[in-house]
Amino acid sequence: MVYYFGVDLHKTQFTVHERTKKSAENLGEILQYNTTEQGYEAFLTRIKNLRKNGNEVRVGVESTGNTRFFKNQLEEIGAKVTVINTLKFKVINESSKKTDKHDAATISEFLSKEMLPESYLCSKETENIRRLLKSRSRLVRSIVGQKNEVHALLVSLGIKDELRCLQSRKGREKVLSILKDNPNYKLEALSVQLIFEIIDEMQNKIKEIENHLDDILKNDAMVKRLLTIRGCGKITAWIIRAYTEDIDRFSNSKRYASFCGLVPWVQDSNKTVHHGKITKRGPQELRTAFVQLVMGIRRCKDTTKWRIMQKYEYMKKNKGSGKTIIAAARKMAETVWSMLYYEMDFCVDKMTTIPCT
Repeated sequence: MVYYFGVDLHKTQFTVHERTKKSAENLGEILQYNTTEQGYEAFLTRIKNLRKNGNEVRVGVESTGNTRFFKNQLEEIGAKVTVINTLKFKVINESSKKTDKHDAATISEFLSKEMLPESYLCSKETENIRRLLKSRSRLVRSIVGQKNEVHALLVSLGIKDELRCLQSRKGREKVLSILKDNPNYKLEALSVQLIFEIIDEMQNKIKEIENHLDDILKNDAMVKRLLTIRGCGKITAWIIRAYTEDIDRFSNSKRYASFCGLVPWVQDSNKTVHHGKITKRGPQELRTAFVQLVMGIRRCKDTTKWRIMQKYEYMKKNKGSGKTIIAAARKMAETVWSMLYYEMDFCVDKMTTIPCT
């Protein structure tokens, strides 16, 4: 017999609704457990007993912060776990009766009918890579915020301020010396000196994170393949690898571009078809990485013969730079899918309209 468990998982407790094919038309048993060692053990014991009697156990659970831990424990004892894609499963969020018991019952009902949209859960290694990349991104944003504070201070003091004067340590030392040389700016000099020390410390931490990521991904085949693209740096390659992971789950390049959120909304009804802005569904970091990839390609002097860059320059005259960059990012996403799916390095000859010399 097959047992279906709908689980409404929270930080402190989880609600479980159990049903079988025989009880599909009426409500089964509903129990609540605490997310403690005793609570998990009580629920796992129920699953183990069902498995010992030769029953198949299937569990449906929404994606939350502790879903991975919950899923791993169930799979270790032989249960089949479906992590729900909440973007495609609006039944719970739009329900007029929003309770834990009702949500668990709804999940078990759709699970028994094999109608739950499944969400992909990345590996533990990839999750750690994403965590490091997010930490690096937060540090970079913090550094930008600190520099903006100094820029604002210089403007308020009437000191000549250039956008790049704080990018290098030498430039920061020059700004600090200007403040120290003026006896009226002693307090300002002290504040700026502390800010510069914070910036130096955060930059050192960024280097540590990058060195650690380099050690993890130096032999990664996907990263090596992405780095064959002229204009693609390590950070961009790491982000694309971390948020793509398994390219085989995308059957074609359009599905991958859709996953990146780089395709337009489409509303097709009767004979009317409307196209809107890009969906922006999927990881924001991945979408940003492809935009950065396009910008990196643009900065290379020998990419002007590439079809995508020639089309970019032509489209920019009529559509503007914003829409053009997004269109080019979508084309690069499709190109990256082909590279990873067919395990081919980037070929410059296929990207040019004029034979390369």
